[in-house]
Amino acid sequence: MNILSRRRVLKLAAVGAATSAFRPLAAIAQATQWPMKPISVLVGYPPGGLTDAGARFLSRGMATALAQPVVIDNKPGAGGNIAAAEVQRANDPYKFLVANTSFTINPHTYSTPSPVPTEFTPIGLILESQLVLVVNPASPAKNLAGFVAWVKAESEKGFSYASSGNGGNTHLAMEYFRERAGLPKMSQVPYRGSAPAIQDVVGNQVPCLMDAASLLIPFISSGKLRPILVTGSTRLPALPDVPTAAELGIKDFVVTVFVGLYGPPKLPADVVTKANAAMNAALGDPAVTSQIVKNGDMVGGGTSERLATLTRDNYKLWGDVAKRNNIRAE
Repeated sequence: MNILSRRRVLKLAAVGAATSAFRPLAAIAQATQWPMKPISVLVGYPPGGLTDAGARFLSRGMATALAQPVVIDNKPGAGGNIAAAEVQRANDPYKFLVANTSFTINPHTYSTPSPVPTEFTPIGLILESQLVLVVNPASPAKNLAGFVAWVKAESEKGFSYASSGNGGNTHLAMEYFRERAGLPKMSQVPYRGSAPAIQDVVGNQVPCLMDAASLLIPFISSGKLRPILVTGSTRLPALPDVPTAAELGIKDFVVTVFVGLYGPPKLPADVVTKANAAMNAALGDPAVTSQIVKNGDMVGGGTSERLATLTRDNYKLWGDVAKRNNIRAE
């Protein structure tokens, strides 16, 4: 190799080394300047449900806090798996996910591989909702004792309950309740979402269901459904006369469903900090807070670790329930 060629090689090597050394610095700089363009928030469900509502509670406030548009992108299918897989695959700091409790259930109930929630970056909790066990007002069950007696009396013929979908959170919650209350086996009647499931209980086609308070309160208030109990640690302000399961003697049964904001895996820490601060700013808007509470839900907020803990705890809880009851989504 002549001197000129050697100098050329050394120069290219130096440029390559400088470039490779610069890449992490460039990534850090980009993270520090985040966001520099609009942010996409994927929702794995159609517009109008609890998860979609959670995303829309954030969009305007976060956009203001971050000085960038926050665009909601509904990509329903496979219990939210389609949207989650896209966020994971893209691994883009401008593509986030709003997911609900089913996010922690799917890996345990789908035969095809599902995104694992603990591999995503938690940003923050948007809202939580207690569940309510409801029956049709024509049923003989006026309270928990009446409900238990009714289920046991009908068990030989077969007692059924509605759910928002096979392997979803309302399915697993009802099976977990059945275990803790010492009830005999019941038959699940799965629907394509909460709305048709609720309508068939209202129409007395199916005896009962357990679903999010915010979805059931309008039907309870109008007398179309009768509440038996709520599943949180305290009574709901919107349903002050409805006791908790714990008050009624059902031990170790405190259940809520949640909606949270997640980033892709290994999101830079400063992006998490900025996104979490923007989320808390959005939830701090009195108009947003009052609407969440009016719906019968509980306002989220707080640190990213709060959502991380909730995700880990639910992932273990529902995995155990699914395994004990051999629950599959398909």
